[in-house]
Amino acid sequence: MSYIAWFEELDKNSIGIAGGKGANLGEMHKAGFPIPPGFVVTADAYWDFITSTNLKEHIEELLKDLDVEDTKKLQDVANQIQKLIISQKMPLQLKREIVKAYKQLGGEKKFGEVTKKVPMVSISRELPFVAVRSSATAEDLPEASFAGQQATFLNVRGEEQVVKATQACWASLFTARAIFYREKNNFPHMKVKIAVIIQRMVDADKSGVAFSSHPTTGEPVIIIEAGWGLGELVVSGAITPDRYVVDKNTMKILEKKLGKQDKMRVKDPLSGKTIEVDVPSEKKGKQVLSDEEIVELAKIVKKIEEHYKAPQDVEWAIERGRIFIVQTRAVTTIGKEVEAKEVKGEKILEGLGASPGVASGTVKIVHDLSDLDKVKQGDVLVTVMTNPDMVPAMKRAAAIVTDEGGMTCHAAIVSREMGIPAIVGTGNATKVLKEGEVVTVDATHGVVYKGKVEMEEKPKEEAKVVYEAPVTATKIYMNLGVPDKIDEYRDLPFDGIGLMREEFIVASEIGKHPNYLIEKGEENLFIEKLAAGIEKVAKAVYPRPVIVRFSDFKTNEYRDLEGGEKYEPEEGNPMIGWRGCSRYISPEFEKAFRLECK
Repeated sequence: MSYIAWFEELDKNSIGIAGGKGANLGEMHKAGFPIPPGFVVTADAYWDFITSTNLKEHIEELLKDLDVEDTKKLQDVANQIQKLIISQKMPLQLKREIVKAYKQLGGEKKFGEVTKKVPMVSISRELPFVAVRSSATAEDLPEASFAGQQATFLNVRGEEQVVKATQACWASLFTARAIFYREKNNFPHMKVKIAVIIQRMVDADKSGVAFSSHPTTGEPVIIIEAGWGLGELVVSGAITPDRYVVDKNTMKILEKKLGKQDKMRVKDPLSGKTIEVDVPSEKKGKQVLSDEEIVELAKIVKKIEEHYKAPQDVEWAIERGRIFIVQTRAVTTIGKEVEAKEVKGEKILEGLGASPGVASGTVKIVHDLSDLDKVKQGDVLVTVMTNPDMVPAMKRAAAIVTDEGGMTCHAAIVSREMGIPAIVGTGNATKVLKEGEVVTVDATHGVVYKGKVEMEEKPKEEAKVVYEAPVTATKIYMNLGVPDKIDEYRDLPFDGIGLMREEFIVASEIGKHPNYLIEKGEENLFIEKLAAGIEKVAKAVYPRPVIVRFSDFKTNEYRDLEGGEKYEPEEGNPMIGWRGCSRYISPEFEKAFRLECK
């Protein structure tokens, strides 16, 4: 029996052999998409490893009569099992198969496409950097959760390192969290198997994202965003990427807008680690993708959408002129397309309309977190780029305008979720717009106008999206930023709410400091409003679980609540101030925290 399965041998029905993630990569390969080459160490390899080395009996003995409620004992047992698996010498035949396949993978750079059919004689001696990932089998386990079991090791190089990383993936089946879950759900530990994906790392010269349909309007265009080097800076919004728009039917390039990029991330050839360097002078200000690459990538993205029968959000990378698809997922929402009448106002700024809509308001420029308090309800928040700490202020804003970013940056994603008009990638909004001036933000067309401009909007019929959830062995939990949006999200393919914040309910529905309510004898108002907010979400997603987090307001945010000035100090840096657990147990806040617990 072979313990190695190349991607060409797998498809979406191979979960029992390759796990969910491995099966999906096989499906992509079978469909002809250019994914980075690789193979799977099958689930049978794991099973034969623990049985032939007698580890199975040792593991079962350690788990026997284990009280998983005893946290220390649980962690001790988990550590013992993982050490047993990692330290155990791998059977020679299994090790040889993994090393042989790994060496074949190293021949790809010199000889093109790698499959199991490549003869050993044609293999280059260069050992590649690879990603080693766990891929748990979910066959016959529709209710099983594999949270905590999905170990991943990047930029692994060398025969022994790959073998050890494979064993570390196997060992990740026995984290304390995974053991606890299986015990609590009466699921036998030995019914779970795990495969391991070994896939060549892409040392990208260029990378980015692409949407097979416009992510906010649903228009039949392909939008590509591109940057130099590895893709993290594009996805995070740390740079303003190039943006290309391609007609989906004719493949004609409709628009090209060059971005601004001074830094890029690359792999250090010596250490294999990701480092940040300056963009070479010969690349600065130059178009990242050639016209030929734009069209070639657009054709691939269109084919991916046709294969999955749903609009796709695709991550891609180019190494030495070759396009690789790193990941694809269904676009979860496509917003309403808004038609705005022609406006004769004075244009003062243009950028990328990342979240459609129109709003007018007073400009408030946010240079750092200390400026967030000045953003009041209905203002236009202007900043270089938003981050998670700005979300409360973003919710108060009528519109958002940023210097940097593209369609997948933080400002774009959060604004679309909240339904707030947003323009990103303007380049100089924080310099052109003046503090306190009134502007109109037309985020449907990416234009900022001077003063308040009246614009009539006529929403088109809501675009429909067919969801096709990818095959995963791990359950997908949603991070619910805005509880009021749950009715829009309830039909998405998720397994529960992994994080629901209380802050939005306190700020929006209660609006008063809890100690102020206690002083007035209105404790029940706080309890009832908070319970109602949690109930709304729980009822909408039932029987899926909801994990609620206690409040985590900073002192400046508590001061913004009615009556808050009396109970909150003024701190120089609220981010590292009186918040979280230190607040819960303090005498000054204990009574207020008890209201949350009730």
